[in-house]
Amino acid sequence: MTATAAPGKVHEFPCYIAGRAVKTGRWLDVHYPYTGELVGRVASASRADLELAIETTRLSREPLTRYQRYEILETARRLLGERSEEFADLIRRESGLCIRETRYEIGRAQDVLQFAAIESLKDDGQIFSCDISPQGKARKIFTLREPLHLVAAITPFNHPLNQVAHKVAPAIAAGAPMILKPSHKTPLTAFKFVELLYEAGLPPNLLSVLIGPRDEVTKPLVQHDRVELVTITSSVAAGKEVARTAGYKKLCLELGGNSPLIVLEDANMDMAVELAAEGCYRNSGQRCTAVKRLLIHEKIIDEFTERFVEKSAEYICGDPADPNTRVGTVIDEESAKYLERVVKQSVAEGAKVLFGGGRRGALLEPTVIANVPRTTEMVCEESFGPLAPIMKIRDVDDAIALANGTAFGLSTGVVTNNLDAAIRLVKGIRTGTVNINAVPGYRIESSPFGGVKDSGMGIKEGVIESIKYMTNVKTFSLPW
Repeated sequence: MTATAAPGKVHEFPCYIAGRAVKTGRWLDVHYPYTGELVGRVASASRADLELAIETTRLSREPLTRYQRYEILETARRLLGERSEEFADLIRRESGLCIRETRYEIGRAQDVLQFAAIESLKDDGQIFSCDISPQGKARKIFTLREPLHLVAAITPFNHPLNQVAHKVAPAIAAGAPMILKPSHKTPLTAFKFVELLYEAGLPPNLLSVLIGPRDEVTKPLVQHDRVELVTITSSVAAGKEVARTAGYKKLCLELGGNSPLIVLEDANMDMAVELAAEGCYRNSGQRCTAVKRLLIHEKIIDEFTERFVEKSAEYICGDPADPNTRVGTVIDEESAKYLERVVKQSVAEGAKVLFGGGRRGALLEPTVIANVPRTTEMVCEESFGPLAPIMKIRDVDDAIALANGTAFGLSTGVVTNNLDAAIRLVKGIRTGTVNINAVPGYRIESSPFGGVKDSGMGIKEGVIESIKYMTNVKTFSLPW
């Protein structure tokens, strides 16, 4: 398979321990999923490197003022904008996502930095007067937020920059030191972003980034007594392993999803088809909030299916460097083979592929599957790729039952103009988000985001909520 873009620079990154470049002599190679070419390598850390990173957070320092935190984040946002094409191309090469998606990711990460900068200037302290009851006194109680001593952040492969920004930017806004462990599949962008943050003025002892063997780095980091919070975006299996091993500390688990798009009989068909395609195929379907199940009312399912197949043909799958490509690769060939297998399994159980389904290496075409059984693996588990399984629903109650019928509870989209039905669905579906006439994952980077059941423990992300869980509330009182 030959890319239209010429082979690019091979990037090499050391570990960054409090800003100090550490070359360990062991390397993790990263390859372009589309061609297999070497994109870069990252120094693989040891347990001793991890301990050094943890100890550097003890270094005495003057806390950053709110304005200093604001300046760092705003400077980082500006620098990222100036280097947007450089970052977008690196994301493309290490993830296989098409260039139009990686450019979009740069914009989202800039939003995260801007919103975190804005929040860093705010003070959410409260004042309570104590003379409001017969038992009270002439005192006032005040609250303030203090940053945690150390946060461990573990990020996934599917958004190599934005997921990192969602961990790091709130930590900077809160003033909390962080050790970042990015995905071993897409670490290059994370290391480059940390370099940018140092350049923007971030004190080095507030952020280290390293990667290494699970038993030498990840597990000891999660378990370490100095770590007061582990925030992880990953698979259900990885998240539950963190929960079992972390010990007595705060946890934020942002895990998998199996998000439905529910299309009721009164839906605007143009909107329904557009949302379905965007929900299923953006980012090669590799989003925890991507549409994984299309639940279509039986009265309109034939019309929807015909129009959706036509729409799917617009999502060109191919060379990620081509601006006309709308679906690049999934993260690796193994993942593409898994998706291919669950499609074939659903067909063996009675489903029918109406469009796509072809695979070349890590490239998997957008795939429309009709007559999908409710019990097949493809829709009971998370299928992390550009699959579009269509399932028939009878009414609102049936939609609620089917939407709730998996272990996941992250997000849901609903297409309807019936307010009563929309409210019933919002109340009846057990999920972290329900969006009416929008894709399941619609949000802005500052709004609360997170799931329930196997999608998470109800702790929300988004810039504002992240700053809250990276701090502790201290209460004090004074005579008044």
